[in-house]
Amino acid sequence: MSTRKQVILGAYLGGVNHHTAWWDPRAGSQIEFSTFEHTARTAERGKFDFFFLAEGLVLRERAGRIFDQDIIGRPDTFTVLASLAAVTDHLGLAATINATFNEPYELARQIASLDHLSGGRAAWNVVTSFDAFTGRNFRRGGFLDRSHRYERAEENLTLIRQLWDSWRSDDIVADKAGGRFLRRPDAGAFQHHGNHFDVHGRFTVPRSPQGRPVILQAGVSPQGRDFAAANADAIFSPYGKLPEATEFYRDVKARAIAAGRPADDIKILPSASFVIGDTEAEAVEKYHEIRNQQVTGQTALILLEQIWNRDLSEYDPEGPLPDIDPDPDAEPIIQGRAFVHQDRFETVARLRAIAEEKKLTLREVVIDQFERGPLVGTAARIAEQIDAFVQNDGSDGFILGSHLVPWGLDDFVDEVVPLLQDRGVLRADYTGTTLRHNLGLRIPADPVAVGG
Repeated sequence: MSTRKQVILGAYLGGVNHHTAWWDPRAGSQIEFSTFEHTARTAERGKFDFFFLAEGLVLRERAGRIFDQDIIGRPDTFTVLASLAAVTDHLGLAATINATFNEPYELARQIASLDHLSGGRAAWNVVTSFDAFTGRNFRRGGFLDRSHRYERAEENLTLIRQLWDSWRSDDIVADKAGGRFLRRPDAGAFQHHGNHFDVHGRFTVPRSPQGRPVILQAGVSPQGRDFAAANADAIFSPYGKLPEATEFYRDVKARAIAAGRPADDIKILPSASFVIGDTEAEAVEKYHEIRNQQVTGQTALILLEQIWNRDLSEYDPEGPLPDIDPDPDAEPIIQGRAFVHQDRFETVARLRAIAEEKKLTLREVVIDQFERGPLVGTAARIAEQIDAFVQNDGSDGFILGSHLVPWGLDDFVDEVVPLLQDRGVLRADYTGTTLRHNLGLRIPADPVAVGG
């Protein structure tokens, strides 16, 4: 009898956008520490694997004006996660940090320090950026061609791993008098000469409690999939429905094998929202009510403007989709928001076909299509959906967020988690102390010391 896969669960804190009911009077602050603390404590109470925090490096703009539907003033990621390390014991802490605008030495120290402060629970979500709009906040603004972003990211990550591996776990030794000394005089020594970085020196942070911090990445393009398959411990999947999710799962696992890694060395994790009801009908009604309130006419137009790359403010959200073509060569009308669509014209054609088939208005198309694969139903139905999706290799788990920050996750932990535990696919309690252990990932071996 085959062993049932264990479900990996991550929790993310949504920002002020079309996934978050920031207008709800019950919603909490997006800035106060109590919001982050409550989400993290709730996730740990539900035996989640990690807490995931996204980060934006700029304030988003539309046609040169600051977005009025976004977070203004979210605190620094490392500061938040280091604070959460003090109020949690087992929950992984995943930081989204840009590999384009951060230097390897400093970044390696920050992540390794978080790993030590948390006892081996740190993870780095590696993201890249090529646009001058984001880069103007940095001295390297606009310096990197889009085609080179993964090249720099891969060299950055390679160098960071070299820094982490410059220490062995037994390099610091305590003598009988209670003092501490270095076992190897060359501990922390490194040198690197590459296309993007030319550095040498001594790394200051000892070996990670989990060998190396966990690496997360999101890659959909063939280049992005290859990068993730060769480097990541987990990859965020954009697919929340079978069979496309299964195809992505098999493709990334095959690329990992081609890169010389066991397939189980990389975990596949889509994000999802959820709406729980006492009955199926009640859950569906709640879901439609939430989505209708989330996706206002203005929100729908802004989301489509990113695809069309045109000012669509003159179009009626309750009317048909725009009858004009996208303008990919114009200056982006939406700045600071990741563009996730591979081909504007193909995406527009797909949306038009859906609108015609389902007889949907512009706003209804956005409601129908711009969602993270919602889990909607009774608690029992949602537990069944998650279990079936994972067992059928749609993913290895889910990263869950609620429309109601920070209280929404409580419902999932109180109602769905016990049912997943009853099914035997979610731990009843933590059995390890590091994030790698909880995710079922191998601990990287110590580097071989020079001279033995």
